[in-house]
Order: sequence, then C-alpha cells, then structure tokens
Amino acid sequence: MRKTMITCGVIVAICVTAGVMTFASGDTQQVYGYKIVAEYPHDTGAYCQGLAFDDDGKLFEGTGQYGESVLREVQLETGKAVRQIRLNQRVFGEGVTVVGDKIYQLTWKRKAGYVYDKATLKVVGNFRYSGEGWGITFDGKHLIMSDGSSTLRFLNPETFKVERKLSVRSGRQLVADLNELEFINGEIWANVWFKDYIARISPKTGEVVSWVNLAGLFPQRLRSERDAVLNGIAYDKKSQRLFVTGKRWPKMFEIELVEQKR
Repeated sequence: MRKTMITCGVIVAICVTAGVMTFASGDTQQVYGYKIVAEYPHDTGAYCQGLAFDDDGKLFEGTGQYGESVLREVQLETGKAVRQIRLNQRVFGEGVTVVGDKIYQLTWKRKAGYVYDKATLKVVGNFRYSGEGWGITFDGKHLIMSDGSSTLRFLNPETFKVERKLSVRSGRQLVADLNELEFINGEIWANVWFKDYIARISPKTGEVVSWVNLAGLFPQRLRSERDAVLNGIAYDKKSQRLFVTGKRWPKMFEIELVEQKR
C-alpha cells in the first residue's frame, strides 16, 4: 500500500510493509492495526470536528460547516443528541475538549474559541488565537491545539497564552494537516486530514512514535462525499475504551489496537 502525504511543500512517500511505516528519509515507525469491538450509530448529518468524553463517561461532539455547526452531548448507544447548542450561522465549528466542568470549542477561521458550562452548554467565555483552529485536547495542564500545520500550540487554559509550540515530525519529515486531537495515556493522538491514519505523538519531542492504520474501517466507496474523512478520536478513561468516527459517517467504532509484526 502506498500513500502520499504533502507536508510543508515536501512530498513524502509512505510505504507500509509488515507493520513498519517507512519514509523517504529511511526512518521507520511502528504501525498498529485495529480490531472492531463494537459499532454504534452516528448521525450522518454530523460533520464531526471534535469528539471527547468527560470523566463521567458522557460523550460530547462538535460539528462543522456554516449553518450546521453545533456542540452537543450524544447518547453513545443511539447516536442521538441528548442536548445541543447551535453556533451562529456565520461560524464554522471545530475541535472540542472537556476540562472539568467546562467545554472548549475552536472555530475554523474566526480566530476565536468558546468556553461552555458543561452542565448547561451555555457560553461562559471566549478566547482568541492567531491563524485557524482545527483540533484541541487537554493534557492535564495545557490546552493543545492544531491549526492544520505541523505545529501544535500549548495554551494556558486560564489565560490562553501560548506557552509552548511543538513541531511534529516522523523521522526527519514534518507531518502537516494535523486535525482532531486526543490525549491518551501520555501521548497526543492526531487525525491527519484526508488520511486513514492516526499519528501517536510524543508531547515532549514532537516525534511520531507510532501510527494507527485505520484503512478499510469505513471504505471510501461508502462515504457520502469527498470530505467524509476519518476525523474523531475519543478515549473514555472511565471504561478505558477507544472510539473513532468520521465526518458524516453513519457509525462510530469502538476499536482495540492490534500490533502488526515487523
């Protein structure tokens, strides 16, 4: 299998053979496959931009597109919204993350994010940032956000000041198009836009320590549109379960990783 990743103007060839991902530079990273544990309904109208569980196991989803963007709590078993709030029609919603009793949501080009009270889904604050907003997660100390480049920003959750930036690399190559984010057991997991791969990133070095190959999970031929890409990672710490979905996908998948032999 061969894919092409465009990163900062550099074309990087990717070959996966026997569980190893090889870049043009000759560097290799471990690749994990997957096993489907369970399937759940997902709203095909949901252009998924962010997916996150709170500490009590409640699932929240942020969606995008102008005139369609919402933040909502979702019942996992049915895929239906328990409650939701619509964003202004001129706002394109992006990633979400839960921190204590608050939910943070980015917007695409508005250069602003919203802070919600988790109990009511009412806006209780906002914050500004430069560039675009794509994905966001929380590592226990910082909000970590992506902007479509190969750089992740670490924000103070109170002041929203950028306290650190991290360049993401696989070997010696930058990895761009970092999208939806999730912090799982000390690693930053990131969807790569228009790829069926998830990068598992060291928050200390920015190095991609391994990849999750989700090719075939929801085949291209079944997707409703070109933009219906893999995008949505949520880890339920309470039950230690991993979930993934995509934009306008009809299903959300609970998966377990399977190590592929080198």
